[in-house]
Amino acid sequence: MAPLWYTAGSTLLLSSLSAAAWPYSTYTSMSFQPPKLEVNKTGTTEPGYLFLGPRGGVQPAGQAALIYDDEGNLIYEGPEEVTANFRVQKLNGQDVVTFWSGTMMDLGFGYGAVHILDNTYKEIHTVTLTGAFVTPDNSPRDSYIDLHESHITSRNTLLVTAYNVTQHDLTSLGGNSSEWMLDSHFYEIDISTNQILYSWSALDHEDQIPLNSSHQKLGADVGSQEKPYDAYHINSITATNNGYMVSLRHMWSGYYLFPNGSIEWQLDGANGGDFAQVGSATFSWQHDLRVYNETDEGLVLNLFNNANTPTDSETPTTGVSLAIDLVNKKVTGLRSLTDPNDPIHSVSQGSYQLLNEADGHVFMDYGSISKVKEFDGDGNVVFSAQFGPDNAVASYRGYRCQWSAVPFWKPSLTVNKTSDDATVYMSWNGATDYDNWVVYSAASATSANRTQIGTAKRTGFETAVTLDSPPSNSIQVVARQGSTVLGTSEIVSF
Repeated sequence: MAPLWYTAGSTLLLSSLSAAAWPYSTYTSMSFQPPKLEVNKTGTTEPGYLFLGPRGGVQPAGQAALIYDDEGNLIYEGPEEVTANFRVQKLNGQDVVTFWSGTMMDLGFGYGAVHILDNTYKEIHTVTLTGAFVTPDNSPRDSYIDLHESHITSRNTLLVTAYNVTQHDLTSLGGNSSEWMLDSHFYEIDISTNQILYSWSALDHEDQIPLNSSHQKLGADVGSQEKPYDAYHINSITATNNGYMVSLRHMWSGYYLFPNGSIEWQLDGANGGDFAQVGSATFSWQHDLRVYNETDEGLVLNLFNNANTPTDSETPTTGVSLAIDLVNKKVTGLRSLTDPNDPIHSVSQGSYQLLNEADGHVFMDYGSISKVKEFDGDGNVVFSAQFGPDNAVASYRGYRCQWSAVPFWKPSLTVNKTSDDATVYMSWNGATDYDNWVVYSAASATSANRTQIGTAKRTGFETAVTLDSPPSNSIQVVARQGSTVLGTSEIVSF
């Protein structure tokens, strides 16, 4: 693999994209403008919806936590805000949706909180992080949780990342003894109380992670508090049998930590680190490194291998699966997923989701490139989708998740009347299980009596029914699954 490096300015892609506007959808019953999802389904996919958090440089509308189906229909749009890591996770045995929202900094990290919603979309927990953090502008934040990680563990705690601006001796890199850099932190937090249960700092282990092993060079334009040097760039943490697994993008490495935070072993994408490389086992600038099938003898690591930066785009991005042999100290490449008909160079962000260990299906989000793909066990692409022009729209991670929700809010409707008829537009943001609508006429906006005047099958996010000469000027709609009522709208007069 050719050596790659890039300057601090290249991390701007995390927050600043080109000025192109994305193609978007509009509706009559809701004021949403989500990106249009262009899909190509060529095989059998795993069940589930698509969970994305798109954002673009000049398009505030539609920047939200979004759920789509495989036909590209919108299922859910959350509040307009910058989000990351929108997905379904388990908390106390129950499915919840989680996402980070906050402010993304031009330096490649963010400040925000993690939101946990139940299957009615009620927010049941808001996880924040406070403390003595230093920021680039010296402004305090309500919460210092970074966008890169928000992972619920099997012990029902939350793993999050954070970045602290720190003065440090950078003479080993050609700098001076009191320059500013970003220290990569992670925390394990009790979800109910926001109590910090565990914390880790990369700089506390500089003896095992020397700064001069970073592939992020110290440029002339970094080293101030406003533009600190980022040697590490933490972006994923996994709780393991005996500690934690941490991904540091700028080190091209994953580190297995003892419970006391010291490093048990390092997997280096360039040279193997503590392991001899067998076959194709290289990677660089990685994201979303995850542990599977861990035993005392070994484990499997899956990761999103960016292999590119904004200043160096040489090798197509791949999804990589590696076998770690702890007994013989070997790392062996198991899979390297790429679409030969559509090679992608993702210069930042991205995710690799193993959907099913039995059949080997994998879902990949390409981060800075607004595409997602699903691969089958043979490495064939069975689904792909794009939600905006390349390098104009990004989604930090993306997932395919099974999800069932009945929102706590009511269905929405709008009625457009002409001299001869009326068209009823109906939607129920976030509802997954209804399949048909019933339209009723009411005597007035406060009437308890109503008459059925129409029905319709659910069609995408919004369904429209045209009524000839409705008997009154007040309409109500009901969302049903078969004949079971799931939600009833307000009565709308027109």
